[in-house]
Formats: sequence, C-alpha cells, structure tokens
Amino acid sequence: MASFLSAISQGLLWSILAIGVYITYRVLDFADLTTEGSFPLGAAIAAQCIVNGGNPFGATMLSFIAGLVAGFVTGVLHTKLKIPGLLAGILVMTGLYSINLRVMGGKANLPLLKQKTVITSVVEFFSTEAKAFSTANAVMLVGVLSVVVVILILWLMFSTEFGFALRATGDNPRMISALGVNTDIMVILGLMISNGLISLSGGLIAQYNGYSDVGMGVGTIVIGLASVIIGEVLLGRRGMAWCLVSVVVGSILYRIIIAFVLANKLQPTDLKLFSSIVLVICLSLPAAKEWYRDFINRRSPKTKA
Repeated sequence: MASFLSAISQGLLWSILAIGVYITYRVLDFADLTTEGSFPLGAAIAAQCIVNGGNPFGATMLSFIAGLVAGFVTGVLHTKLKIPGLLAGILVMTGLYSINLRVMGGKANLPLLKQKTVITSVVEFFSTEAKAFSTANAVMLVGVLSVVVVILILWLMFSTEFGFALRATGDNPRMISALGVNTDIMVILGLMISNGLISLSGGLIAQYNGYSDVGMGVGTIVIGLASVIIGEVLLGRRGMAWCLVSVVVGSILYRIIIAFVLANKLQPTDLKLFSSIVLVICLSLPAAKEWYRDFINRRSPKTKA
C-alpha cells in the first residue's frame, strides 16, 4: 500500500513534466528534446539555491524561470536562426549539460540531505507536538496542489485569445498567420511555457529524491510521452481541461506500472528499456485498433453469408 501511494505521489510530481511535454508534442506539434536538459537544469538550480540557504519555495520558482530561458533559447534558434526544431532542441540540451555542471559547482551530484526543502517545510507546517505530519502525506499534498494550480492556470490560459492562437499555431500555422498572428512568437512562448513546467518538475523531483544529478534528465522525454499517450489511450482527447487531466492520470498510471514491475524483481537498470517498450506499445495501440476493426469488417460479410 505504501509503494502504491508513493507511486501516486511521484506520478503527480512527474505529471508537471508530462504536461510540459504535452504542450510541445500535442499543442505545438514540435519535437522538442530540450526536455532532457531543462529537467536537470531545474533540479540543479533548486538544489544549489537550497544548499546555499535559499528559500525552497523561491528556489522552486527559480527553477521554473530557468526553464523559461531554456525554452526561449530553443525557440529563437528554431524561429529566428531557422535551425530545425529537433536539432535546436538537441543543441540546447547538449549545452545545458555543461551549464548544469556549472550550476552544481562542477559536481555531478548535489545532495540535499538535512536541507530545508518544500516537502520538509510542509511537514514542519502541519506537524504538531501531539502528531507529526508524515513525509508521504507532505509529498502527496505538494503534488496535488502543484498539479491543480498548473492545470487551472493552463486551462484559463488556453481559454483566452492567446491560448486559441497558440493551439492554432500547432494545428494550422498558415491559417493563423493569415489572421495576423506572429507564429514565431507563439512557438517561442509555447516552448518557454513547456520547458518552464518541465524545469519546475525537475526542481520538485530533486527535492523529493533528496539530490540533484546531472544525468537525471536522461529518458525524461520518453517518460513524458508515455504519460501523454497512456492518458490519451485510456481517456481520449476532448476539451483542453480533459486532456490535461488525462496527462496527469497517464503519469500516475505509468508510475504505478513502474512500481509494480520493480516489486516483481525487475532490475532498476532495465527501467529505461521498459519505459521504451511501454511507449512503443502505447503508440501502436491506435494502429492495432484500426487493424482489428478492419479485420472484423472483412470477416463480417463472410459471417453473414
């Protein structure tokens, strides 16, 4: 039961990254690999600020701002310098590796043991002399509040003219450009929002894990995509609010699957392979459904005959 609740808590924190991936993958139709650099960037900045005595909530917000900058650089490389989106993301991701090492003082790993984090702050706030507030409950509370705030802000944003223009930029850039909208600015802003959320997730995950590691961004794009696809396969694609909720559900289910597999003796070193297999299965489900539907339709006339 404890591992199940832990998986839900982790899924909530990781779902913020998944929502960021959703914005680039589904809204902008942009293959952005900056994710694997902006995620550890948020973790590095949050950890370094906390180690140096900074306010953990302020450190978490700084991680979000750092992600905005990373997304801005990717957007400018793509829209202004005409570098293909995939390559622009790879270039920024590669550059961020060195920047992340610089931020962490040249160390590959920066521990947060005995440091005051967002999670420990919540524990202290709700604890009383009679009863201590558990860390598990604190993580769950931080995850729920963070996800609710992010979804509410994004839902309100996508309900505005700016939000509609951003979605139209991914759906039909020629049409929205003909209406006088600067699609380059829309792409840049979309990438900023996406990577800001991804970096924010990195800051929260670092505080949850108790450390920041320069390699913790490896495979994050697969985790984000798996969460998006799992949510869409199970809940479908309807309104924007529904899609955002489905991403959160997908992230939680992904973490539950991981926890179940680890409980059944899978080596932690095999998780990346397992994540890739899960993503392949999820991506192939629509094609499998179509194939099955065609197969049934071809057999129907013979059955009737």
